[in-house]
Amino acid sequence: MLIAQISDAHILASASDHPAAERRVDNLALCVADINRQQPDAVVFTGDAAHFGRPEEYARFREVVAPLAAPLYLIPGNRDDNGALRAAFRDRAYMPKNGDFLHYTIEDHALRLIALDSTSHGEHKGFFCAERQVWLDRVLSDQPERPTLLFIHHPPFDVDDHYVGGYRRPEEAAALTGLVARHPQVKRMLCGHVHCPVERSWAGTRASVMPSVAVDLRKGVDETETRERPVYQLHRLSDGAGLVSQTRRVDAPG
Repeated sequence: MLIAQISDAHILASASDHPAAERRVDNLALCVADINRQQPDAVVFTGDAAHFGRPEEYARFREVVAPLAAPLYLIPGNRDDNGALRAAFRDRAYMPKNGDFLHYTIEDHALRLIALDSTSHGEHKGFFCAERQVWLDRVLSDQPERPTLLFIHHPPFDVDDHYVGGYRRPEEAAALTGLVARHPQVKRMLCGHVHCPVERSWAGTRASVMPSVAVDLRKGVDETETRERPVYQLHRLSDGAGLVSQTRRVDAPG
């Protein structure tokens, strides 16, 4: 199974005068085209589709990702507005129609996909309250033998010195870590938010963070190698090697 991951597009409305508005659209569009060439089974988006969480930003984001051939699964980031995101993608069968959180499970692939909502309205930091913990423990307990991939916006661990204490309540990040450690079927946690590439051992499995797809926002990427090109990640599941990840640079057409 092949999964593409994109994150932190921070798309702005068409009328925006932000100097990076069109560039972010172009970055995302280049990734969408290259993802189609790789023919993944699924695409996961790990939050911050929009920069201000406005309906017109989601409309533009949706236009850019519309050519994706593989199914796209989204979770919110701290910049997103859950109501506006839900409304923009209300035609997607997986999108919760009600409730406080935009998390769900996808059962259609070789890997079970579990989307986790770590956001709270108006908050920059992550949350994983008791209600969310109960939900995740229940859905993981339902299929303890099924290989599973989790995806979430906020990493529940520190990253260097610019992402420390990323959850409003540290005990919630610790609870998420302990919960996942009790479920060995979890093969990977995919994250966004930090805008830089990270991979590490976590909770008895592996966790990774991908850079922002927006070139003006990403951190920790070798600019001499990428030449200002956008990047996304591919995660390939195989019987022998498990889940192997690759950061893919997208060159300009032609």
